[in-house]
Amino acid sequence: MSMNNEIVREFLLEAHENLSLLDSDLVILEERPTEKGTLAQVFRTLHSIKGTAGFIGLPKLQAVAHAGESLLSRLRDGELRFNRSIATALLQVVDAMRFMLASIEKSGNEGDGDYTSLIAELDRLRMTGGGEAAGSAAVPESPPPAAPAVPATLVLPPRAFGGVDFPRASEREASEMTMPLPAMPPLPAASAMPRETIQASPPAPPTVDEEPFEPRPTAVADTNIRVDVTLLDKLMTLVGELVLARNQIIRYSASYGDTGFQDAVQRLSLLTTELQESVMKTRMQPIGNVWNKFPRIVRDLAVGCQKKVRFEMEGQETELDKTLIEAIRDPLTHIVRNAVDHGIEPPDVRRERGKPEEGRLRMHAFHEGGKVIIEIQDDGGGIHVERVRERAIQNKIISPQEAALLSHAELLRLILLPGFSTAEKVTQFSGRGVGMDVVRTNIEKIGGTVDLESVEGQGTTIRTKIPLTLAIVPALMVSSAGQRYAIPQVSLVELVRVESEHASTAIESIQGAPVYRLRGNLLPLVDLNEQLGLAIAQRSDRDLNIVVLQAEDRQFGLVVDEIRDTEEIVVKPLQKQLKGLNTFAGATILGDGRVALILHVVGLAERAGVISGVKARSLVQHQTSGEQPADQGESYLIFSGTLGGQMALPLSQVARLEEIPRESMETVGGRQVVQYRGEILPLVDVSRQLDRLSLGSQTVEASARDRVAELPEVAQVVVCGGGNGPVGLVVGQILDVVHARVAGSTEWNRPGVLFTAVVQEKVTEFVDLQSLVR
Repeated sequence: MSMNNEIVREFLLEAHENLSLLDSDLVILEERPTEKGTLAQVFRTLHSIKGTAGFIGLPKLQAVAHAGESLLSRLRDGELRFNRSIATALLQVVDAMRFMLASIEKSGNEGDGDYTSLIAELDRLRMTGGGEAAGSAAVPESPPPAAPAVPATLVLPPRAFGGVDFPRASEREASEMTMPLPAMPPLPAASAMPRETIQASPPAPPTVDEEPFEPRPTAVADTNIRVDVTLLDKLMTLVGELVLARNQIIRYSASYGDTGFQDAVQRLSLLTTELQESVMKTRMQPIGNVWNKFPRIVRDLAVGCQKKVRFEMEGQETELDKTLIEAIRDPLTHIVRNAVDHGIEPPDVRRERGKPEEGRLRMHAFHEGGKVIIEIQDDGGGIHVERVRERAIQNKIISPQEAALLSHAELLRLILLPGFSTAEKVTQFSGRGVGMDVVRTNIEKIGGTVDLESVEGQGTTIRTKIPLTLAIVPALMVSSAGQRYAIPQVSLVELVRVESEHASTAIESIQGAPVYRLRGNLLPLVDLNEQLGLAIAQRSDRDLNIVVLQAEDRQFGLVVDEIRDTEEIVVKPLQKQLKGLNTFAGATILGDGRVALILHVVGLAERAGVISGVKARSLVQHQTSGEQPADQGESYLIFSGTLGGQMALPLSQVARLEEIPRESMETVGGRQVVQYRGEILPLVDVSRQLDRLSLGSQTVEASARDRVAELPEVAQVVVCGGGNGPVGLVVGQILDVVHARVAGSTEWNRPGVLFTAVVQEKVTEFVDLQSLVR
């Protein structure tokens, strides 16, 4: 059978669409077996595939479809009740037909598959109903007669020879038409066929009178056509080139004063924008095209895991660029499989926890802020954050001190690292620690982000944010060291300009890293020239340009030489020589013909150490390769106490450095506290606490209210991770951060001090944090 035959091509396209509908409809029937409309729809779809397969000479496909149709006929007449056994068999019919269609597309024939046992199982279910007959005793259906000679007049779908889109099966049969055809030889009888080829010949195609239903308006079919995706891609490329030419004309028109020419340029710009939007709409597809397979996946996984799962979908009509739809298919599949296999508990466990035996998995898509948000939410056991912390320490991803300082959200993000899994055992479906890393990598490749929310015992929500399209995007143009770069506006938060006379004092330094205090928050700064290895410009006598960007859940400021303007850019993929650079997401051609690289914001943040991806991944690589980081000492925060003296604390125990106004501090139960990031942060004055530990009951403490009054207007606070949560150490002044291997003495120790050593020519007490806050 030649694939050049237009009838065969149309049949393959239509059959694949119908099989996707069958997948979802059969899962719906398994959940709601009394829906007669869905059952009739399944019957008509299978009936249509069988009829067309018989016409173009596909006996295996016709026989399998006929066996399934015969079973559905008894279900439709109410003689049998739809159950799991029937659903499984009919889904196997869908798989068998899909396999045959793939073989036809590849080699032109139905393949050498043997479907004897499948047809026998369908016949058994047709006669017995799997033990769930709804009416009278099952009566065996007589075997279908051998197909007679095809008459000179044959009933065919009206679009079988055209290039227009096929309607759904329920709509298509209403407009069947009679077409005169030359006589065809009869099909061979079943007894004359090889056993491995076919067991039963289907009857002649029935007429339209067998299945009456409402006809559909023919105008709908007349307004839809099939277009090859490669043609759309080429059209999109041409529109992109037109946008570039438009940008060049606009740039050059600025030097001309001719009003008529300016009007023509403006008109060209408007038409180009309208054409661009129209072509982009042709590439937009409903996200439901990806979701159609998930009911079947959830159903099969639930059966395999012996769980009960109700799957809900909302927002299937949300449209997305076809390229992005293909890119998110695998990540969403990973998330769904993990949710069913590891998220939702078995029925007995859910019953013990006071939950319904049937778990709930919900997918929701919607537009928000120029992006498409996809939420996958389950009501399972949630993520055990303490188990995540233990597994991260066990795998040497982070140290115990670092783990104690991580917030709930930061601990959840650890599961996105390569090879990280909290599954107690590896199943046939998941648990090897490769899924969530694939999710993060693939989503970030298309400029998206992944966020997690989980409450132990209540469930998990994974939220992905992806752009509407990757072809033409708005971007901010910046310059550094004479080179121009594009920053996608989806990552842009705001622009900040610091006047030259304030630049030297506005930039602070913490452990050698520059930060800028933006509306009371410390914003880490990343110099683009430094990160890209370009010539670092002297900015002391110039204004400081900061582009505030969002990378995952963190913000940082990108320092550039010059901020230009915004424009729509056409994204060009990087060549293979540059694809390994995580700093760039692509390239574009500017209006003057020059090439500009597009910055990858998340990759740039990882390279600069703003987010922990690179560090964590390198630690994983050290672990898998057997390498261990060399012991080169430890970093310490040096500070003075409120009553004088120099003290030190391991930097690994420090979470943040804050300046807290005195009026923000409160006294509760004789203790100093402050409202900090939505929590109550206890405060400990290091100097007074050490004195109290040294003198014990001999000292008479001032009240907490008096101690607050003694503090300066703005207190320096070191936020640390204590045994029972974070705690704020009130200190006199932050002095420095040093990195050294310290050999201390315990001769001059007092309670609350680990040891004493000389640092920067001063005797320094190294504080024991646990004793201090116990």
